Amino acid sequence: MTVAEWCVFGTLMLYLLTIASIKWIGFRRFDNARPRDPNFYDDPIGARALGAHQNGIEAFPFFAAAVLLAEFRIAPQRLIDELAILFLIVRIAYVFTYLGNRPTLRSILWSIGFAINIAIFFMPALRNHLPF
Repeated sequence: MTVAEWCVFGTLMLYLLTIASIKWIGFRRFDNARPRDPNFYDDPIGARALGAHQNGIEAFPFFAAAVLLAEFRIAPQRLIDELAILFLIVRIAYVFTYLGNRPTLRSILWSIGFAINIAIFFMPALRNHLPF
């Protein structure tokens, strides 16, 4: 597996751990028979964790598709790997800013992550113009 493919897995684990950690911390209040009970997410940190989790679910398909497309279309693997690592780092920072209630920085990080996805996605079209 390539580094970028491991980053796809890491991104998947990140959005799962975002919500799992809140459920673990609030295990006495969390009812596994009703995992989507909105009352569990009524405190601010729980609500923000749920938002970060949902955004992770939304961001994941585009990232995974972009990485796979770039690899299948034989874009420069080193560049794909570097951008995928950068995306994962940005997503980790995004989760922390979401949990820490830093909306402006969170939006900036989301935009950077989206720009990285766009770059990975269009890499096959630009591969003849890349220095690698």
